[in-house]
Formats: sequence, structure tokens, C-alpha cells
Amino acid sequence: MIALGGTIGTGVFLGSGPAIQTAGPGGVLVAYGIIGIMVYFVMTGLGELATFMPTSGSISTYATRFIDPALGFAFGWNYWLSWAMTLAAELSASVLLMKYWFPDSPSLLWSGLFLAFLFFLNVLSVKGFGEGEYWFSFIKVATIIIFIVVGNLMIFGIMNGHQPAGFQNFTVGDAPFVGGFIGTLGIFLVAGFSFSGTECIGVAAGESEDPVKNIPRAIRSVFWRILLFYILALLIISFLVPYTNESLQNSTVMASPFTIVFKRAGLALAASVMNAVILTSVLSAGNGCLYVTSRIMYAMAQEGQAPRIFAKVNKRGVPVAALVATTFVGMLAFLASFVGDGTIYLWLMNSVGVTTFIFWLGIAASHYRFRKAYVAQGHSIKDLPYRAKWYPFGPIFAFVVCLVILIAQDYQGFTSGHIDWMGVIAAYLGIPVFLAFWIGFKFIKKTKVIPLEECKIDVKEFQS
Repeated sequence: MIALGGTIGTGVFLGSGPAIQTAGPGGVLVAYGIIGIMVYFVMTGLGELATFMPTSGSISTYATRFIDPALGFAFGWNYWLSWAMTLAAELSASVLLMKYWFPDSPSLLWSGLFLAFLFFLNVLSVKGFGEGEYWFSFIKVATIIIFIVVGNLMIFGIMNGHQPAGFQNFTVGDAPFVGGFIGTLGIFLVAGFSFSGTECIGVAAGESEDPVKNIPRAIRSVFWRILLFYILALLIISFLVPYTNESLQNSTVMASPFTIVFKRAGLALAASVMNAVILTSVLSAGNGCLYVTSRIMYAMAQEGQAPRIFAKVNKRGVPVAALVATTFVGMLAFLASFVGDGTIYLWLMNSVGVTTFIFWLGIAASHYRFRKAYVAQGHSIKDLPYRAKWYPFGPIFAFVVCLVILIAQDYQGFTSGHIDWMGVIAAYLGIPVFLAFWIGFKFIKKTKVIPLEECKIDVKEFQS
């Protein structure tokens, strides 16, 4: 259930509307389809790594062992920083969602309550995180399935005596492709961010029961959840809501395509229901933030890349010091949104805005190097607990797509005739931050790229 719900969030509930209006239904489906294929290759590569080497360090540990310790250090700290800032963003979102029902309530009340609730879930035990994430995911999955059923009934005129919506909205006006190649390119970025968080299943491998059996099963569902929860949902939205609908341009609960469709189906409380569902998505993301960051910091401390205090766990196996550090930083970042005009907060968020693609790029590179090292050291790929298909095409394809998106993320800043340097700097800020971690560690520790024959692959260590 965690694997199924991991990709469902505000990206599909709120971000799908503006995406359809920008690129049209055809452009959105192409962008989400290509990014979905890339994510599939990233996840199958991660599945091969996580079943052979189940560790809470995930990308940091894999890059340290199979590429360069400096790269693992950079991935780990950037990943931690990214999720700590994301926690702050989710706290901000939860406040806005609660103000839909309680407009005059103080912001700190809701942010404090939700942060305390998520901290309590995580500090109990890993089962607390898992149980909370299970139910958050269940609500999101149920909502998508109900939406798909209701949408199909409306398309064919079965529900509430409506006239069949048919498929004419898919080609209305300039649809299905609006804005040509540039319009579709812009949605590649939106689609990528919508899928962010899928790699968390690799972090969970270190504490999952029977990872050799369960992780591949979760990974194999990636293709189907992408097909069902994104492609099919977006297709139904495209048939029921024309891209010319002005409401789609706003990323609000009232303007969500899901709210629009449910209202047309006769659900009077559609906005309140979707607000509640989106709130569960926000809490789910916050829950994942605390879990992932604490485990990444714990694994890095074990590798000597973070203070040793973060390697300590309590009797329930929870790295409390790492959990407290993330909670503290996330709350500070949230409070920064109230300072001045929120400039500090915006720059903090911009610094981690591109990190999803950096991580996926790192997973693809680590998988490529792992398989090469595994064979170079005389092992047979037939002995791997799980083998990713389409190697080496898969990791190479994922690496190239992520690199292109990283380079082209703010292409508008260079094509408008006047370069907005502040906008460009803000958009690409995450890249120099990552490079600073990488180059700084490399300069201090004098690390080098590890030869394939010397990569640390201890079969007995991980298969025992």
C-alpha cells in the first residue's frame, strides 16, 4: 500500500489542472507517459539494489560504494535537506487546507498539531510510520479508484441521467496538443515532481519484512500504478473537463479537476471531501519526510558522513536524534515563511526544487555501476535476488532524461528575449548546492571514483 500510495499527492489532485490547460490533454499524456517510463526504470534499478543490499541509506550508501564516497555524501545531505524543506512545505500546505474550514484560526496551531502528530507516529516505532502511511495511502488510492469509476459512468452517460460526456473535449479547440513541443516540455517538469517520493520504497527496504520478497513485488506494481493512477485519471479528466475551462489554471481545491468532476456527478460536498483527501496527502508526505530523513541521516552516520550521535537508536530501533534534528529544521524553515516577505523560505525551497531529478539520476548511475562491478568481480547476474529488465538501456535512458530535465528546467528564462537572472538563479540553485557538497567533500577527503574491481560487494553480508 505504501508503494501504491507513494506517487499520489497534490501533483495529481491539484497540479493536473494547470498542466492540462498548458499543454492540452495530448501533451500531458505524452509528458506523463515518458516520465512514467523513466520512473519505472529508476524504480526497477532501485529494486535490484535494494533487494541485494537492503539499507536505510539507499542512494547515499549505493553511490558511496559503487561510484565515489564524495558523491554518496552529496546525495545523502542533499536528500536530507530536500526532505527537511519539504516537511516545511507540507506544514504550510496543511495550514492552508485547514483554513478552508477554519479561516480565522492561527497558522501555528495547525502546523504545531500536525508536526507533533507526525513526530509521535515516527518516534513510536517503524510500525507507527508504516501504519500511518498505510491508512494515508488507502484513502488516496480509494479516492482515485472512485474517481475513475465515476468518471467512466459520466463519460458514457450512465450516472445521474447525464448525457454522455463522450470524447469531444479531448479535441476541442487546439487540443489535444496545445503549445506544441514547448508546452509539452514544460509539463515534463510538472510530471517529474508529481512522481517524486517513489524512491522512498528503497529507504524502507532496510526495515521491511523479507525485502527480497516484498520489495520486488512493490517495485513491479510501479508500471500499473503509473498506468492506473496517472494516465487513466488524466485521460478521464481530459474527456470530462475541456482544457479551455478557466478554473483549471488555479491550483486550489475548488479548481481541482477532481472537485469539478465530483460536483458534476452530484456530490454536493465535493470540495470539502477533496480538501480532506488532499490533507491526507499532505500528512502522508510529511510522515514520509520524517521517516526518510531520519533513516538517511542514520545511515550516513554509520558511514562516517554525519555526526555519530545520529547513528544511535532507541530500544525500538528508532534513530531519535536524527528524527529530532529533521523536525527542528523543518519547523525553522516553516517559521522562515513568516519572516519579511517569505524570501528566506522561497530561497530554501528553490535550493531543493531540482533534487528529485538529481536523486533519480544518482540511482540510475549507481545501478549501472553496481551491475558492472558485480559482473567484474566474477559474480553471475543469475544469482541476484531481483534483476532489473532492459539493462543497460534502462539506467542510461533514466540518466539522460533526468539530465535533460535538469538542464532545461527553466528554458523559459532563456527564450523570452530577456533573461530573468534572478529567476534563473532561483530555478537552478539546487545544482550548485549539490556540487558544493560533492566538491567540498572530495577536496577535504581526497576521494576518487572507485574502480569496478574494488567496489564493496559482500554477497554474504547482505544475503545472510
